[in-house]
Amino acid sequence: MPRLHPAYSVGDREGSVHEEPYQGPGTLDLELVLPPQADEDGAWEMEIGYGKGRYLLEQAKAHPERRYLGIEVVSRYYKMLRRRFRHWGAHNLLNLRGEALYLLSSVLPLGFVDRLHVYFPDPWPKAKHHRRRLFDHETVDLVLGVLKPGSELCFATDFLDYGHLVLELLDAHPDLDVDVLDGEWPDGARTNYEAKYIEEGRPIVRCRARLAEDARSGALHPHGVSGVTSAWAVREERPRQPARRRRSQPGLELPDRFRVGSPREKMR
Repeated sequence: MPRLHPAYSVGDREGSVHEEPYQGPGTLDLELVLPPQADEDGAWEMEIGYGKGRYLLEQAKAHPERRYLGIEVVSRYYKMLRRRFRHWGAHNLLNLRGEALYLLSSVLPLGFVDRLHVYFPDPWPKAKHHRRRLFDHETVDLVLGVLKPGSELCFATDFLDYGHLVLELLDAHPDLDVDVLDGEWPDGARTNYEAKYIEEGRPIVRCRARLAEDARSGALHPHGVSGVTSAWAVREERPRQPARRRRSQPGLELPDRFRVGSPREKMR
């Protein structure tokens, strides 16, 4: 199945939006793409799977002194957010399109995020698809790897079985302090999905997890070490295959049905 080539867009103070494809290989230089202003602290917040961008855009508008990065695999949601922050002049928002696990493993730097938001990710309920989850024994370190010491992860899901597995997974990490919320977030619903489920009375698992100030750099989750190290070994040993030539038009985007992403259309 073809991989969606990553791209990013960023706004400026003049209301313009610039879009570039990720040129890779190598880590995206965030300080070059979206440098902090002299009068701003420049702290990063990131949301993975922002959907229609409700929470991400609200926060970017409310806190212009901070920088926000959003990841979304669905092209129409990526384009929707790009239009919206052009309209509202959000100069502190970096909009990144692509598969989250690929971006976390190959494009984004380690240890730069002050607060990470993950709301209603796809639970991938079938066992054969568990490796695609953001929070699984073999993928959780990719997610936690972007956190800097002392930073916070905010998570929510309506898929209770998955939510309880995520809580167990986070609680087993020696450098994480997990706090389960009994009710809603202090600022209310953070996504369209959440607002709908609150109205329906559907139970939701919500938690905050704080990474210790003295967290060891590059430390792996004890349940995922074998899977991560095996993946690294396979990647290092596997010979590079020549790229297959495909007849295509320059700049032609893949139709949504061919993209690697969620099997269900989310209303977030």
